[in-house]
Amino acid sequence: MQLRIWDASDICPMLRYYFCVMASINYSVLDLATVIEGHTIADSFQNSVVNARQAEALGYTRYWFAEHHNMINVASSATSLLIGHVAAHTTSIRVGSGGIMLPNHSPLVVAEQFGTLETLYPGRIDLGLGRAPGSDQTTAFAIRGENMNAAFHFPQDVESLQHYLTGDHPNGVSAIPGEGLDIPIWILGSSLDSARLAAAKGLPYAFASHFAPAYFLQAIDLYRKSFKPSKHLQEPYVIACVNVVVADTDDEAQYLATSLQQLFRGIITGKRQLLPPPVENINNIWSAAEREAAMQMLAYSFFGSKATVQTQLTDFIIRTGINELMVTSHIYSQEARLKSYRLLAEALNA
Repeated sequence: MQLRIWDASDICPMLRYYFCVMASINYSVLDLATVIEGHTIADSFQNSVVNARQAEALGYTRYWFAEHHNMINVASSATSLLIGHVAAHTTSIRVGSGGIMLPNHSPLVVAEQFGTLETLYPGRIDLGLGRAPGSDQTTAFAIRGENMNAAFHFPQDVESLQHYLTGDHPNGVSAIPGEGLDIPIWILGSSLDSARLAAAKGLPYAFASHFAPAYFLQAIDLYRKSFKPSKHLQEPYVIACVNVVVADTDDEAQYLATSLQQLFRGIITGKRQLLPPPVENINNIWSAAEREAAMQMLAYSFFGSKATVQTQLTDFIIRTGINELMVTSHIYSQEARLKSYRLLAEALNA
């Protein structure tokens, strides 16, 4: 029998397309500075630095933090401070917000904060903007005071922030530092309104499909169809954030993912907890109704071995046509989390 040596021309067009898609996809990390049971917030911050440094070495594109408040298991409330902390301990990976909840802040102050970050770490800072409070309404009132309608002014606040960065704000006030700096702005969201805004302003769009998947496909379709090229971006650019847990075997990944499932049970029941250790049988923890609600929120979650996740993500990326995959991995063991990020990078680069 003669051994045949195969080359790229022998691969069917669809397989070649799969390979091209996976080879060109950018991949990034969303970090909430998750507080782990039995550990401290200081441990969470140190873990973020270790995770970001490994992500940089593995070729991840960016490392983002999300603004949340009054949540026992999330320590990323002072988002810009964490961005600076991680940027100071890395050298090339982009670091930014996924996102800053703009109605909680003055656009001028945000321009100054991110102008400072961009000045300290030039060419590495991203500014992702959202309109939600990042918490419950009681906490939102504690942040915003009487200005509880601030979210309705989100489009105007985005525009005001852009003016501060370009130096042509109509009120004559300058953002120093900030003015004249090239800081990429992203619109974040989980609804059609955010898709319309990103498209109208010609900005890149990041969708929170890791916890709010309901409008994901409809929103990115609307964004692409309505997109208007701008000086910032000529073509639509979509990031999808998903939950990923990769381990040596499917069973081990499913076991590790029970920490995340318990976390979402806490969201559903209103009984939030620190990220708990995994359990052998999650069905001993949640009710059938809690499971159904959690699995709806976790629709875009990928748990398995490297081969399994590679297959799942290939299908997801091709079906959705996203430009970048952003992953969040709520794993109890720091060692297992680092391994998951490494295996994922290997899967995407295979």
